[in-house]
Amino acid sequence: MLSYPPELILAAPALAKPVRAEIPPQQITLPSLDLFLLAGITIALAATICGLHAAGLSLNYFVQPVAAMIVLGGTFGVMLVTTPQHALIHSLRRVLGLLAAEQSNRAALIDEIVEYARQARRGGTFSIEPTIPQASHPILRHALELTMDIGNRTELRSVLETELQMAERQGEADAKTLEVAGGFAPTLGIIGTVIGLIQVLRQFSNLPTVGYGIGTAFVSTIYGLALANLLMLPLAHRIRARVAENFETQELIMEGVLAMADSTHPAVIRMRLVSFLRKPAPENDASKT
Repeated sequence: MLSYPPELILAAPALAKPVRAEIPPQQITLPSLDLFLLAGITIALAATICGLHAAGLSLNYFVQPVAAMIVLGGTFGVMLVTTPQHALIHSLRRVLGLLAAEQSNRAALIDEIVEYARQARRGGTFSIEPTIPQASHPILRHALELTMDIGNRTELRSVLETELQMAERQGEADAKTLEVAGGFAPTLGIIGTVIGLIQVLRQFSNLPTVGYGIGTAFVSTIYGLALANLLMLPLAHRIRARVAENFETQELIMEGVLAMADSTHPAVIRMRLVSFLRKPAPENDASKT
């Protein structure tokens, strides 16, 4: 029979218990769906289907498995050829991330940064360290943690600017992945059309079959154009818009944290950061007269 030291027996419950980091309750938020994105895709598809129906064409006419296989399979294959594995996986995750609506409130973020600046001005920069895990924005949390580790302002700005540039570069790469795929999709549709025409010309003696086959052959071109212009290219532009929005938010956080590190007065920090808020469009002077 095996015998165990008393110290190990007493420590067994602690060893068996999994180690988990405590997450502040305010950080656990369920992302909401981006209804504008879903509505845009739905409206574009519905408008296309309504247009086909108005032209007197049945939707069954466009159900062509061969055309779908050529366009969808060919586009996915092109993405595998043009994009490295890790970059492709990151791009797909970015597309899935578009389904979640952006929840960044810049006005509330400015108030939070100013409050951190007040606390740092009263008790020193390290006095905010216990409250850093409660920061509402992950980038703000990361920037404040860097402030605790990096005392040199120039080095802190260099690190934050490098991360800002890399985030923008990665977003552009993800958008480029979809943009390249959207550029090849119509061409692959034309390849499917040529294949369909070859099949039609083999039965040229039967004129009714030729007429129907020519119409069917062009379905793959429609598949390619629809995939590129209704999905791939719009999603690429949406990624760029989301990256630009995140860039401004990250730049706001960087300027606020650097000003806090310089012990700038909180009122001055607020005046600097208010410029990042979107101002209402100016009214037309002609409408007032």
